[in-house]
Amino acid sequence: MQLVIAPDGTIRCVYGEELDLSTLGQVTTHRGSHVEVDERNQWWADLAPVNGPRVGPFPFACRTQALDAERTWLEQHWLVPLGSTEGPAPCVT
Repeated sequence: MQLVIAPDGTIRCVYGEELDLSTLGQVTTHRGSHVEVDERNQWWADLAPVNGPRVGPFPFACRTQALDAERTWLEQHWLVPLGSTEGPAPCVT
């Protein structure tokens, strides 16, 4: 689980259960994406809630693959490292 801590103490992360975030302070969560199945039973990760793309369905024949792609995209494009021009945001579920 990657945590990005801003100078004001705000923590930005992709939610996971590896760490009890409430031990760090008040937690606010926002949806970062929607993982959904289409009419052909193929899975997509829709990252529109964070202004991202709709990823899939290749090779997402199962939900786990779409969830992995979702996490990878969020970590590479949304989880902004310190020093970025974007400000911190609450954790995402």
